[in-house]
Amino acid sequence: MKQPTAQNAKTPPTALNFPSLLLFCALAVTSLLFWRGPLAATLSLARHDEQYTHILLIVPIAIALVVLDWKSQDSIFRPSLGMGSLMLLAVLADIAAPKISQLPDVQLSVRMLAFVLWSISAFTLCFGARAFRQASFPLLFLLWTVPFPDFVVNAIVSGLQQSSALAAHAIFVLARVPVEQRGLLIHIPDLTLEVAPECSSIRSSLVLVVTTMVLAHLLLRTWWSKLLLIALAIPVAIAKNGLRIFVLGYLAIRVDRTYLAGRLHHQGGFIFFLIALAAVFLLLWILRRGETKEPGTESQIPA
Repeated sequence: MKQPTAQNAKTPPTALNFPSLLLFCALAVTSLLFWRGPLAATLSLARHDEQYTHILLIVPIAIALVVLDWKSQDSIFRPSLGMGSLMLLAVLADIAAPKISQLPDVQLSVRMLAFVLWSISAFTLCFGARAFRQASFPLLFLLWTVPFPDFVVNAIVSGLQQSSALAAHAIFVLARVPVEQRGLLIHIPDLTLEVAPECSSIRSSLVLVVTTMVLAHLLLRTWWSKLLLIALAIPVAIAKNGLRIFVLGYLAIRVDRTYLAGRLHHQGGFIFFLIALAAVFLLLWILRRGETKEPGTESQIPA
């Protein structure tokens, strides 16, 4: 039997290229020092403002997904002028943030966007384009660490208020409860409900969308099914808000008015989040069945 020579024998996958890893660590430390101000401000915002709580989940999830998506450890370090240009652009964007806007929230968004751009560029510079393609989802997922400016948050909250009021009105109609809606006011027998900004449930809605993105990435194969599941998470979040308003209003007129100020109102959001998450899993199951029924999908072998 002919023995394989040293030239044609396959070499086993090696560990991460040490110079590339060392350079990436150096760039990571540099970015943490350069952007320490915006990073600290974003962390404080995420800890103290429920509209930004989802930011705390992003970095741990992104790191875990990079590890899962790292299919090859033999990436070759090839310096890229393009990546170096993007890193320089990120630094210039950070420096120019005060001139772009005088509003602190907009400045923070621009500076954090520059930090994410630097991080993605540094990863690609150190580990190559192939590694970027393999880890493109978790790298782009880091964009969720960019805090929305106030005008964007206000627009999201307003949209959730109005759509939640419509959803609640529809559920009352389906339950055959006499109801009339005027803007954000929902009139039911002997009671008027106002869909306040707190009723928009922006925190749980954003967490639901983020969770759905991760589930779609991990459990679905085709791009169209992933996009469809993520898109459907938005009406599911709205329906969840409408259901919560309906349940509180129905219990208030049928059982006891104290439900409007009780634990279910203030602490029951997690229950409705689980209901919405169950709906997402149901949609996920349906889409997975649709993928397996596509011609040729059963014989496909993941690369």
